[in-house]
Amino acid sequence: MATAHLLFGFLGSGKTTLARELEQRHSAVRFTPDEWMARLFGEDPPAEIFQEKVAATLALLEPVWTRCLFLGVDVVLDYGFWARSERDHARSLAQAHGGRALLYNVECPIDEARRRVATRNREETRSLYIAPETFNLLMCRMEPLQADETFLRIQHKFQ
Repeated sequence: MATAHLLFGFLGSGKTTLARELEQRHSAVRFTPDEWMARLFGEDPPAEIFQEKVAATLALLEPVWTRCLFLGVDVVLDYGFWARSERDHARSLAQAHGGRALLYNVECPIDEARRRVATRNREETRSLYIAPETFNLLMCRMEPLQADETFLRIQHKFQ
């Protein structure tokens, strides 16, 4: 049975690094919306259209990753899944397309996450630029995992 690997975690927690590891380990197809958004809409889309572009990107990816599951291919969804409704939706879609969902809680201390995002922002090849004020603003948007959500806890080590 194909697996949808769902990555929950805040900016800079190590989701994309884990996604790349899972992609290799499971011969999976990785979907990292930040990378798609940067290529489609630029590295720093204006705030007033950002949510619209996120929705468009996710709508573009959904039929592709669900088709992969239907064909028996594992997928890695490097989405963040900050809202419970997003996690529930992905789990439901995985099951509806003959797969199963496995949720990973990717954690790291907030100061380390902030440092990683700042470092990533300076790299020549990055996905989306995250301004320090945006980092702070987005922290309040995460809905914690609930007691009824089964997950694997990942405390990733990085250099």
